[in-house]
Amino acid sequence: MKSLLICPSKRPAVPHLSASGPLATVPIFGACLVVHWIEFLTALGARQIQVIAAEGKDEIGEAVGDGTRWGVSVGVTAVQVEPSKVEADGQFRSEGESGWLAPPFDIVEMSHLPGSPELPLVESYAGWFSALNAWMPRAITPGRIRVVEIRPGIWVGSRARVSPSADLVAPCWIGDQVTVGSGALVGPSAILEDRSVVGARALVAQSWVGSDTSVGKMTSVAHSLAWGSTLIDWQNDSSLHVPDSFLLGPLARPQSDASTDRFGRNLRSQVPSESQISLITALRTPLTQPSQLKQPI
Repeated sequence: MKSLLICPSKRPAVPHLSASGPLATVPIFGACLVVHWIEFLTALGARQIQVIAAEGKDEIGEAVGDGTRWGVSVGVTAVQVEPSKVEADGQFRSEGESGWLAPPFDIVEMSHLPGSPELPLVESYAGWFSALNAWMPRAITPGRIRVVEIRPGIWVGSRARVSPSADLVAPCWIGDQVTVGSGALVGPSAILEDRSVVGARALVAQSWVGSDTSVGKMTSVAHSLAWGSTLIDWQNDSSLHVPDSFLLGPLARPQSDASTDRFGRNLRSQVPSESQISLITALRTPLTQPSQLKQPI
C-alpha cells in the first residue's frame, strides 16, 4: 500500500522552530514529525511512502533514510512550493491508481501529530506545546524502546540519569540520555528531549526543552519552549536569546559565526523588550522562590 506525506514549510507563526531546519525534523519525543508519521502509516499497512518536501530535502532524507528500519520503502521528493492535498493528488497519483491507503491516510499534510487532527501543530507556539503535551501518553511507540513509564504519567529514558532527590511530577517526559540534577523539579507538563540537561535545583514546568540543551543550576523555565540559547514564552510569543550559558545554552557544537545564534538571527544589536526582560527574570528566579513563577494551569 502507498501513502504520500507532505512536509510543512516554514510557518510565520513559529519562526524559531523552523529557522534551525525543516519543521518536519524538529525533535519530538526522541524522533521527529516525519518519523512519527512514517511509523504510524507503516502500522496501518503502508509499504511505499513518498515524502514531499519544499524545504530541507537533504535533512529530511537523512532523518528517514530509505525506510529499511521500518521495513518499507521511503523516498523524498523536492518541490518548489508546499502543495495542498488536492495539488499533491494531481501531481503524484495517477487517476484511478489503486494500491493506496484509504483516506485520509493516502495523502497526509503533516500539520499535526498522528491521530490528533484537532490539535494543529505549527499555527502557534501555544498550539505546538498543547499538541505535544496532549500527545505525550501516545508517544510510546515501537520505535521508542528506550523510554518506559516508571509511574503513571511519568516516562523516563532507560539511559537517563535522574538524581534520587529530583522530583518528577506527572505528566512529564524525560528522554533518552537526559540528565536531571539533585533537587530539580520537573513537571507538571514538562518535556525534556534527548540529551538535555537540567541542573541541580532547577525547575521545568509546562515547558518543552529541546534536544542537546542545558538548563542551568537553580534556573526556572516555566510556560516556555527552550532550545539551545533561545527561550520562547508560548503564552505571549515573546522570545529572546539567552547570552548566559550558565542559565540556558546548547550542548551541541557551537556556531561558527559568533554574531548569530543557533537560529541564524543577528545578536549584535538586540535590545531586550519588556517581555524579554520578564523572561530573563523568570530564568533567574531560584527554585526557593516559587511564588514569583506563574503556576501551571
